[in-house]
Amino acid sequence: MSEKDAGDGFIPYDLPRLSAEEMIAKSKAFAEELETRRSVRVFSQEPIPLEAVRHCIDAAGTAPSGAHKQPWTFCLVTDPDLRKKIRKAAEEEEFKNYHGRMSETWLEDLGPLGTDHVKPFIEEAPALIVVFKQVHDTKDEAEKKPNYYVNESVGIAVGMLLTALHRIGLVALTHTPSPMGFLSEALGRPDNERAYLNIPVGWPADGAKVPDLTRKSREEVLVEYHGKPLSL
Repeated sequence: MSEKDAGDGFIPYDLPRLSAEEMIAKSKAFAEELETRRSVRVFSQEPIPLEAVRHCIDAAGTAPSGAHKQPWTFCLVTDPDLRKKIRKAAEEEEFKNYHGRMSETWLEDLGPLGTDHVKPFIEEAPALIVVFKQVHDTKDEAEKKPNYYVNESVGIAVGMLLTALHRIGLVALTHTPSPMGFLSEALGRPDNERAYLNIPVGWPADGAKVPDLTRKSREEVLVEYHGKPLSL
């Protein structure tokens, strides 16, 4: 144990070590489970168990972050009037995106997904999780302290949140109606927070369909280095 490790502020940590066979089996099963995760845009309006969603947010909050600043805020929104207000503002921004801000190439790439500026899922989904990043860690501008690797930290937390929601059988959509300043205004967030992502959450509507997509293969995304130089 080093001198630093022996000092105050550190505690012992250990995990049970699995056999190689157990590790392979668990990792394969987990990858197969996540292979079924899809973004859904058509939600059932049936209420969902919010305590389960809160536990998923707890799981997201275990994500690593720069200097352990935990620079995130998760706003769980179920109020119908507030979701209606958010939808109206989002569609105003999205209309501008689809009618001038987005390039022709961007619009062509979105074509197979069938998306447009109309976003009924904001009201139809029984809950929204609006994620904010904290650009500094205090609300008082005079006493603000920096946060570090904010986008990276919040991005990791969101990935863990989506995984946790999928694990309990809920579907979600990562919605980014950029610019998203209206979310800060609608939810009354402090000046040190910036909207990062809007995530409608719920069960899929009866008969819901998703685009027929394929994911990149392992060979397309994985490059391994085992001691021999790669020919580029």
